Amino acid sequence: MNKTNLAALFLGLILVLLFLNRFDTPSPERQRLGSDARVLAFGDSLTYGYGAVEMSYPKQLQTRIGRSVINAGISGEVSSAGLKRLPGLLERYHPALVILCHGGNDILRQSSREQLKLNLIAMIQLSRKSGAEVLLVGVPGFGLFGPNTVALYEEIAQEKGVLFEGNILEKIESEPALKSDRIHPNAIGYGLMAEAFEAVIKENGLL
Repeated sequence: MNKTNLAALFLGLILVLLFLNRFDTPSPERQRLGSDARVLAFGDSLTYGYGAVEMSYPKQLQTRIGRSVINAGISGEVSSAGLKRLPGLLERYHPALVILCHGGNDILRQSSREQLKLNLIAMIQLSRKSGAEVLLVGVPGFGLFGPNTVALYEEIAQEKGVLFEGNILEKIESEPALKSDRIHPNAIGYGLMAEAFEAVIKENGLL
């Protein structure tokens, strides 16, 4: 085999290894939640628990995982206001995990999806800078064929490598028996949110 053929073979092997490496990227190491770890549930009315405040998902999740879950939900809040509010909460509580469920009011008001994406990314970056893991929750929009999780949430999760749950709110919004009104879950619906988030936390080795 001459030098030209050897060089071509060597180059081919390098290209194959580079191609395979694209599909063999190790998942990031995630820190387990210590017994004294705090979880910051950050969002709007879906986090606050509108319609069943005493059975909000943060309260039910706290019982399920045995860790302090701080309910930092404000009904009616849009993502731009949430972005301004988040730094103070991160500084106050130093959470190990932030569950980010935001943007529903932006979607209902038909605000800029691009701005919503930028706001969510900024919240993720702030949370990570503070030392917290992030679980991003996909929020559905409402179209002709019913509620569907808005695509930008999964896009952000993939781009930023954060934990993601994109099905539970779509399921709840599709079933009237799980809601207290047209938009908000009832106690059972909030319980399903807590169950879904617990599953993501456990599947990713945080518990």
